[in-house]
Amino acid sequence: MQLSDFSYDLPEHLIAAYPLPERSASRLLCLDAQGQCHDRQFKDIVDLFDAGDVLVLNDTKVMKARLKGQRASGGKLEVLVERLVNDCTAYCHIKASNSPKAGTEIFVGADNIAATVQGRHENLFLVQFSQAVLPILEQYGQLPIPPYFNREADDSDQERYQTVFHDPAKLASVAAPTASLHFDEQILQRLKDKGVQIAFVTLHVGAGTFLPVRVDDIQKHVMHSEWGEVPENTVKIIQNAKNNGNKIISVGTTATRALESAAQAHDGELQAWSGDTQIFIYPSFQFKVIDRLLTNFHLPESTLLMLVSALSTRENVLNAYQYAIRQQYRFFSYGDAMLVDRIDN
Repeated sequence: MQLSDFSYDLPEHLIAAYPLPERSASRLLCLDAQGQCHDRQFKDIVDLFDAGDVLVLNDTKVMKARLKGQRASGGKLEVLVERLVNDCTAYCHIKASNSPKAGTEIFVGADNIAATVQGRHENLFLVQFSQAVLPILEQYGQLPIPPYFNREADDSDQERYQTVFHDPAKLASVAAPTASLHFDEQILQRLKDKGVQIAFVTLHVGAGTFLPVRVDDIQKHVMHSEWGEVPENTVKIIQNAKNNGNKIISVGTTATRALESAAQAHDGELQAWSGDTQIFIYPSFQFKVIDRLLTNFHLPESTLLMLVSALSTRENVLNAYQYAIRQQYRFFSYGDAMLVDRIDN
């Protein structure tokens, strides 16, 4: 299967660079198991689930991971903290005119806090900061909103690029689980009142989610690594629901990757799990856990679009995207939502 098989043309005006005034005001395109599209509003979602179904959410929190900085010589650079190693050390992306070598001293934030590049691992730099990283990010960092917004993060992003249910103790993502941004407290309460069960997993989203696939044969693509966790309580909720004939709906590609990684780690059986995952889900993948996926509209030729295509079919999903374009749906992180039913191969 070729990368070009997942290409489509998107008019630029359909890229949602800002959120709607209300989280749940977005539209919802439903793609059923017959490949048919149905126009709904996100607020209708309560009507689309049954009592006993399980909605699985990713409770990670986005760091203010982007730091402006400079070299000792004054050359400007940008640091994007990808993953903490300990309180003062992190793997980072560094954007600069020239890649810094091991031993290079850099300075970040308005107070020029010192940090030293220790070395490099693939496309990441190991950076030792002179102070604890998270307080530096909180004081000087910016939310790393997606590059296709073509703008700096502003005050509205501080709230709207976080989910309403994130766990403050799980501050480790550099991108939001964007399918969850549609949920507000009222929608979640209506789901609970109906008897829909809410369960949580964690997947700390890395900057690799924005990286393009650089091989024509997608089977040769190597996924970036992300840390995830599926707790025992979530496993029990899902197993009980499956035993009762109810459906499992994952919210977003990140929750999907966490659940399917947990199953993959145990020979196809969902069990509690935590660790790094490089799971790559594309057409022909056999899902072990989820029945439906609530997601956003994704970039052309992205691994996220491939994941959605694996749940339905590539043809169904690309036809649905063309339908969404004709109907003027809003695309990407702050865009509209899509509910996809699984088609078993």
